[in-house]
Amino acid sequence: MKICMISLGCDKNLVDSEMMLGYLRRDDVSLTDEQAEADVIIVNTCAFILDAKDESIQTMLTAARYKEEGQLKALIMAGCMAERYKDEVLREIPEIDAVVGTSAYDKISAVLERVLAGEKVTEFEDLNRLPVIGTEARRVRTSLAAYGYLKIAEGCDKHCTYCIIPSLRGAYRSYPMEALVKEAARMAEEGVKELILVAQETTRYGMDLYGEKRLPELLRRLCLIEDLRWIRILYCYPEEITDELIQVMAEEKKICHYLDLPIQHASNPILKRMGRRTSRRDLEEIIGKLRAAMPDIALRTTLISGFPGETEEDQDCVLDFVERIHFDRLGVFPYSQEEDTPAAAFPDQVPEEIKEARRNEIMELQQRISRDNLQHKVGTVLDVFVEGYLPEDDVNIGRTYMDAPDVDGYLFFPGNGIELMSGSMVPVLVTEASEYDLKGVLYEDDSAE
Repeated sequence: MKICMISLGCDKNLVDSEMMLGYLRRDDVSLTDEQAEADVIIVNTCAFILDAKDESIQTMLTAARYKEEGQLKALIMAGCMAERYKDEVLREIPEIDAVVGTSAYDKISAVLERVLAGEKVTEFEDLNRLPVIGTEARRVRTSLAAYGYLKIAEGCDKHCTYCIIPSLRGAYRSYPMEALVKEAARMAEEGVKELILVAQETTRYGMDLYGEKRLPELLRRLCLIEDLRWIRILYCYPEEITDELIQVMAEEKKICHYLDLPIQHASNPILKRMGRRTSRRDLEEIIGKLRAAMPDIALRTTLISGFPGETEEDQDCVLDFVERIHFDRLGVFPYSQEEDTPAAAFPDQVPEEIKEARRNEIMELQQRISRDNLQHKVGTVLDVFVEGYLPEDDVNIGRTYMDAPDVDGYLFFPGNGIELMSGSMVPVLVTEASEYDLKGVLYEDDSAE
């Protein structure tokens, strides 16, 4: 039986998809990327914002065609869209045979068995249930890349006024540390060289299980895994960053001096309406601490433009903050008015054209800042994590410690007719910089001669 898994949305969703494949692999199945060849298509959906919901719906409709045009026997919707609209999707897309909620993905084998027996299945669990990892199934990584994601927790307790995630993913639940260390060691054995820690919020890891933040301890233990070269941390809420975490990042050589800080805004009135727990001054103090301990740290953030009630004065505050802080990486999303969130009912909703204009204004500023930041790297030697090779151009593609996969930039350097192995680490002398990417040449140290 051929199964096609389509994973939409974030890297946390990707981990769930790979875990589902792990459960299914125990059965007599093979995997395919071709929907037309599949006996079973599983779409792990996203429903975070309107664009993500549209993509999920269009993907399901495309897959549904293979009920008539291909050999498709089962179409399953999983993930956040299934959790949010379980009744509507079965009614609107009758080709769907099963919907599986976000806390029930480890039930996928039983769901498929029931579907193939002719049932229409809805499989949902308590959102505060923690799906099993690493014991009943061996996760199937869907990429040959030498990096992989380790999801350290589920859910979120923040309840920001614009966000639907707690309703789809439940309260914050940390995975036991022993299970995570075993999973990371297994991934390293399978060739993962860069381990990327993800959760809705990584910085609160352990609070629910151990009564205190245990991310620093987890990082120390992960650094002991010999075959790992880099450890990267994503989704760190600024107010949860402790001095201990900063110290561990500064001391452990395997931990990339890189943090993703989703601050969302910089104007105090808007931060308050968002339900955020930091002020502009708090953000400046935290960033100051990080840069004092790690002067070379690369900081990434995301912002929301056009939040309800946002004024031109608030926009100017954001522009001033971005100019002052000089983030290395920055993304901006126009506010999405999501049903069932408090902010959806706020007065003073901002027109779409103004949201887009403010987004563009911030991104134009960030382009210049990013170019200036990268220009300072010209003439320096950076360790580069090799990701690929373009034979037609004889160019290797890699990432520096400043670049997370899929969201940040790349460093390109000549291959000299040699394709380097993915996951290898090489020194590269930076020779050129653009807004988001770097170019360079392999560095040869002549000082030893």
